[in-house]
Amino acid sequence: MRDALDDPRIAAGMAAQRALRQRKVAAGERIIGWKVGFGAPAAMRTLRIGSPLIGFLAERARIDSGTAVSLHGWIRPAAEAEVAVYLGSAVPGGADRETAHAAITAIGPAIELADVDSAPDDVERILAGDIYQRHVMLGARDATRAGGRLDGLVARVSRNGAEVASIAGAAVQALTGDHIDIVRHVADVLDALGERLGAGQFIITGSITPPLWVQAGESLRFELAPVGSLEVSFAHEATPRRDVTG
Repeated sequence: MRDALDDPRIAAGMAAQRALRQRKVAAGERIIGWKVGFGAPAAMRTLRIGSPLIGFLAERARIDSGTAVSLHGWIRPAAEAEVAVYLGSAVPGGADRETAHAAITAIGPAIELADVDSAPDDVERILAGDIYQRHVMLGARDATRAGGRLDGLVARVSRNGAEVASIAGAAVQALTGDHIDIVRHVADVLDALGERLGAGQFIITGSITPPLWVQAGESLRFELAPVGSLEVSFAHEATPRRDVTG
């Protein structure tokens, strides 16, 4: 995992992404967490990468459950149901599984909204643009699942009221990879950039289903039972409940 930046595409893309992040922070933005993307085996083969790509999440990108999101101006909007892992302590680069396991204090549901505004085949460009990130929605946190415990979980994704996926237990990691290894990977990459995966941050660990391409007039619900659920709807123009434009 520590050799991810040996790929010149990833090294250049992460350098550009770090510059973007620094500009946002300088403008008063706060970085609240991290994301991984393209972690499914097929996606990694297509991009010729050995581990998921990493991006950042900013406070102003966060929206509430029930938000109606305007897709006006978006190119190819996508929604992803994900598991968020919350960290109670910092994780240094080179951490072993025990350290990463102990750092996870809770898990919960998350929905990420992305706008795939360029072909997803250029690793450097994908990273430089923060992996198409537009918005993130976070739900309840379950502290009884410290360490990333997944037993007894059922993840259900519904689109326009119809269930499109139901995934139980450890199978929620099938398209993302092991959550503890994801924490270690993010810590390693940040360490290589001279940064640190900090206490109080979180990671959304990747879509548990293939991305859902959405359009105005649709709605999405993600339930991570028994932890909690999230809902989002989409419109051409913003509609009530903390309206958000892309």
